[in-house]
Amino acid sequence: MTETQDNLYDVVVIGGGPAGLTAGLYLARARYRVLILEKDDFGGQITITNEVVNYPGVGRTTGRALTRTMRQQAQDFGAEFLSAEATGLDVEGDVKTVHTSRGDLRTFGILIATGASPRKLGFTGEAEYAGRGVAYCATCDGEFFTGKEVLVIGGGFAAAEESVFLTKYASKVTILVREPDFTCDASVAAEAKNNPKIEVRYNTVLDGVTAGQGGLHEATVRNVETGEITTWKPADNGTFGVFVFAGYVPATDLVRGVVELDDHGYVVTHGYLETSVPGVYAAGDLRVKNLRQVVTATADGAIAAVELERYAKQLSEKTGLVPPRPNTSAYEQAEAAAASKAASAANAGTSPAPAPAKRSADAAAAAKKPGELFSAAIKQQLGVVFGRMNRPATLVLELDNTPLSTELQGFVGEMVALSGGKLNSVAVDAAGLVTAIDGETAPASLVVGEPLEVTLPDGAALPVYGSLDDSGRAEFDPAGVLPSARPAVRICLPADGDDGKLTFTGLAFHGVPSGHEFNSFVLGLYNAAGPGQPLGDDLKERIAAIKEPVNVTVLVSLTCTMCPETVLSAQRIASLNPAVRAEAYDVSHFPELRDQYGAMSVPCIVIDKADGAQTVEFGKKNIPQMLDLLGA
Repeated sequence: MTETQDNLYDVVVIGGGPAGLTAGLYLARARYRVLILEKDDFGGQITITNEVVNYPGVGRTTGRALTRTMRQQAQDFGAEFLSAEATGLDVEGDVKTVHTSRGDLRTFGILIATGASPRKLGFTGEAEYAGRGVAYCATCDGEFFTGKEVLVIGGGFAAAEESVFLTKYASKVTILVREPDFTCDASVAAEAKNNPKIEVRYNTVLDGVTAGQGGLHEATVRNVETGEITTWKPADNGTFGVFVFAGYVPATDLVRGVVELDDHGYVVTHGYLETSVPGVYAAGDLRVKNLRQVVTATADGAIAAVELERYAKQLSEKTGLVPPRPNTSAYEQAEAAAASKAASAANAGTSPAPAPAKRSADAAAAAKKPGELFSAAIKQQLGVVFGRMNRPATLVLELDNTPLSTELQGFVGEMVALSGGKLNSVAVDAAGLVTAIDGETAPASLVVGEPLEVTLPDGAALPVYGSLDDSGRAEFDPAGVLPSARPAVRICLPADGDDGKLTFTGLAFHGVPSGHEFNSFVLGLYNAAGPGQPLGDDLKERIAAIKEPVNVTVLVSLTCTMCPETVLSAQRIASLNPAVRAEAYDVSHFPELRDQYGAMSVPCIVIDKADGAQTVEFGKKNIPQMLDLLGA
């Protein structure tokens, strides 16, 4: 006897990179219920690659665009997605459990596809100057070194390819290769070797870097053949950057002690990518293999998926449990529509017109109409978020007379129009006077030409922020923190009571929250206006334990894939605790903040506490890590 189990999956895929997305596509297309779990950004490490030219059938694209298409394909076939972190596995028995930061998942099979992360080399100054001159992502941080020289460490694919990308910004790129030659494909290396802005030093390693005013000033390099140690400086004796592309470390902490690993921490797999545990498979960069490229990751995902189909089928027949299978996917709807059209044509005695080449079911709808900022797919996602908000939010726009302010006003205006009354906006000038009101449910207290009254949760008035002062430095509010940089958009909610006033939630973005920051901004709205992304009781208790006021400034780049989680983490905390303010700044528009904090990498996190203590930290942070920084 079979029994449908609504909370059961055929397969849970842990990791949303190319391997995981491909597996999800194959499993969903075969009508199996599959969930793809990702703690960071769907797409994996390839999303930080600016240019992909060696993926078969795709002439030239970016890593972000390639994996966005993969995800859409998997979604069209019915794959489910969850943004959460896997925290543990129970792999005994027929039904396994994946413990996550958002609850437990029951499944027959598990695919581990968590990939790998950039390897740290351990040279002197690497940890000390990470984010202040030492970087690991050319796409995220290349612009910080415009007009400067940079060192690139490594001799593989990433070092060769990203060095060429860095020439868009750097005045000169010097590559330090430990081996006598590059270890990647000769055609990839040739592009770096033949670039007039690139110098290559073979048999050479970086021993350390030292910094002075404004950044890195000297590097100590060593010839591994002769042992000769020399000091390297840029030709202009100015500052420089170091980009490390020295391979990856497998992200296998989750399965350490669960499945067999080799001496380097990679998962040992067998003929069809099964691990040492029945029903647990591995695909992508985290497993033992001789080539780690997108094409091999997708191949792994397909092979593992086919094997997991057989495994899930066997377990379903054995246990009598049947997960609900996808039957309303975009692909199936398109197929049904095509069949209906063909049947209608046949009944009418005519032949249907030749069908166009197949494509994603909503690919045509995804295209934006002239003058629109958001595609049909984005509008659909926004509709889901707005539909779940418990109360309307008002976006306060602090504007000046710049094109960026005009862009922000248009961006927010379209969101308000799509919100179905869940969003309003009010624009204010440097004097704090209301200049425009937009939205169906704007508070009646808002009047054009009158001062805007916004309070903080503790009842204090929100300072009116102006533009940068004549010195080019950011102004600061009376508490000495949070740069007052326009344009900005602040998320506000109706104040308690019926006076029509607004309360600032503590969530704000300075600049235009587009690019990679769009998702974090939309989720910020959802978290502020409820019910918000679920959190475990332990995290809620840690957040509630913050009693003293604390301000979190996050400097971001819209091209950075590591920034959104950091912004979201800080703002999720702020949405639950009125003592916390978390504001993000697009550093490309506020370079004075980069100078203020010596930031040469993003995300840069500045934490200011009521006692005057300040902490500057770099790198992606989830909620527990952000709470650690806040001392909670």
